[in-house]
Amino acid sequence: MIDLRQLQALSAVAAEGSVARAATRLGWSQPTVDYHLRNLDRLVGADLTTRSTRGSKLTTAGALMLERGEEILGLADRALTDVRDLSKLGRIRLRFGTFPTAAARLLPGIAARTAELGIELDTMLEELTPLVTRVNQRTLDAALVYAAGGYQLPFRAEVHTTHLFTDPMLLALPSTHPAAKHQSFNREDFLSLSNDNWVTGSTPGDTLDDLVREAFQADGHKVNVAIRTDDYSVVLGLVAAGMGVALVPSLATNNPPEGVALRPIEDPRFTRELLLAAPAGPGGPSAAVRQLAEVVRRSITALG
Repeated sequence: MIDLRQLQALSAVAAEGSVARAATRLGWSQPTVDYHLRNLDRLVGADLTTRSTRGSKLTTAGALMLERGEEILGLADRALTDVRDLSKLGRIRLRFGTFPTAAARLLPGIAARTAELGIELDTMLEELTPLVTRVNQRTLDAALVYAAGGYQLPFRAEVHTTHLFTDPMLLALPSTHPAAKHQSFNREDFLSLSNDNWVTGSTPGDTLDDLVREAFQADGHKVNVAIRTDDYSVVLGLVAAGMGVALVPSLATNNPPEGVALRPIEDPRFTRELLLAAPAGPGGPSAAVRQLAEVVRRSITALG
């Protein structure tokens, strides 16, 4: 079995170009570095380094071992960090933000599962743009956000995002609408709704609204916005009343009112990606944030 010290010795030789300098880098004696390199050669069955009066360099086999070894050393360091952090989780509180439509279905499961881990959540409900701002300003430790159609959210460079779920968008129409006969909507079918009234979001910066607007503009049409609301239960109620059509995420359609026809859209851009965004250091998000990401995934899966 590989000893991590063997990989450390190989990595140091690759970085320093000599066994002597590698020993200095590691704080070991030169014979100790030699010992671990020889044992690694025997374990592999090939020479991993070549030596000359000008120093040491890796063979082709050594370069491959170094590539794999760096991954192993990185995982070992991450394991130590995670376990140390997790031992403190009982004393950790996370300032967590989420958009309301996700909170309605996901927050109870998220809260229950994080409590089991000893993570306490201070939860804030905001729409997308304020959530992005709060993460950038570090007034939230993590936020559940979404992006649609390949749009990039305006996060600062130090914010790390973890993909959690791809949520298909559905077209919501009154069941009496002539287009409700379609079992799914291709681009042509979708653009045929250019003369309809639309129910869209009320908060600027919603990437779903941008996606609809750009789809129509590319075909020379303008979206007829009849009503604006960020509450999808209200959106579905308005559609059921025949007051417009709308784009709604599948996670928000678990119990649609009578009179609403929900149809998939064939264009792959019409999905939203659920992301967990968190300020992070060079090593990535904290163990608590990574645990939170896994909790959100399990909560989504539990919805079926």
